[in-house]
Amino acid sequence: MISRIAALFLAALVPLLVPFGAAAQTYPSKPVRILVGFSPGGAPDIIARMLGVKMQEGLGQSILIENRPGASGNVAADVTARSPADGYTLLMGNVSLTISAHATPKPPFDVLQDLEPVGMVASLPLMLVVRTGLPVNSLKELVEHAKANPGKLNYASVGHGSAHHLSGELLSSMAGVSMVHVPYKGGGAAIQAVLAQETDLLFLTPLALAPQVRAGKLRAIGVTSAKRTSVAPEVPTLAESGLAGFDVDNWHTLFAARGTPREIVERVNGELNKVLNQPDVKQQLLAQQGAEAWPSTPAEARAHVRAEVEKWGKIIRGAGIQLQQ
Repeated sequence: MISRIAALFLAALVPLLVPFGAAAQTYPSKPVRILVGFSPGGAPDIIARMLGVKMQEGLGQSILIENRPGASGNVAADVTARSPADGYTLLMGNVSLTISAHATPKPPFDVLQDLEPVGMVASLPLMLVVRTGLPVNSLKELVEHAKANPGKLNYASVGHGSAHHLSGELLSSMAGVSMVHVPYKGGGAAIQAVLAQETDLLFLTPLALAPQVRAGKLRAIGVTSAKRTSVAPEVPTLAESGLAGFDVDNWHTLFAARGTPREIVERVNGELNKVLNQPDVKQQLLAQQGAEAWPSTPAEARAHVRAEVEKWGKIIRGAGIQLQQ
C-alpha cells in the first residue's frame, strides 16, 4: 500500500520537475537582458556593457543592456525582482541597493528577499580629496580642522544617499565631527564645486580624481577601501591613517530574481567568473573605471550583500538619513 502511494506521489511530481530541469539544461534559449539602474556612461553601465559582450560568447546568446535609471537604482532593481525567475532578466546592481534598503521610507522590494546575488563583479573604492585652499594635508589634520570648526566644513557628493554621501557620514561618525553634505547631479558637477572652492572636500572614484590630483588642483587625503588602490598606490587608506575599520567600497554585483533555479544561477556565475578572470577584462576594468575584478561564488556574493545591508543600516539610522521616494 505504501509503495503504491509513493509511486502515485512520484508520478504526480515528475511532470513538475521535468520542465524545471529542462529549462535549466537548455538555458539560455533566447537573449538575456541586463538592467542597469543608472544612466548610460556611468560605472554600472560601462561595466555591464563590457561584461555583456564577453559573457554572450560563453552563453551562446545575445546579452542586451537596458538602462532603467531612477531612485538610486531602485527602479531597475524593482523590475528585476518582479520579473520571471528564469535567468533572462539580470541586474547590474551596486552598493546603493543596500543603502536604499534603509534610507527609502517604503522600498518597493527587499534586496535580501526579492533578489538573488549571482556573483560579485568589481570592487571600486572612493578617494577623499580636499580643495587646495583648505589648510589640511592628512586625515589627522582634516579631523582636527573639522573639530575646530564644527559644522563649517561641507562635502560634495554625486547625490543624496549615494556611497559618496554615506562615506562622509561614516567619516563624521567615526571621527566625531560635524560636516554639511552638499549633493550634486553627478561627479563632474561635484568636482567643479570643489575646484571652484564652493565645497571643501569630495569622495569620488580615484580614476575620476587622479588628473586633478596629479595637476595639484586637488589634494588627496585617503581612499575608502580596506586596502590601497593600484590607481593611486601612494595614497593611504583612511583606515591606516587613523580611522581603523573604515571600509567603503562602491562594489558592483550581478543579481537575478529570487527563485531563479540554482542551475541557472551557477551557469551565469560560471560565465561571469570566466570573464572576470580574463587578463584583458581585468585591465579594462582598472583602466576605464579604476575597479578591480571580483570573482566569487553566489554564496559569497549573498554573504557580502547581507553584511553590507547590516553595515549601512547602522550608519543610516545613526545619521537619520532618508531618501525621497
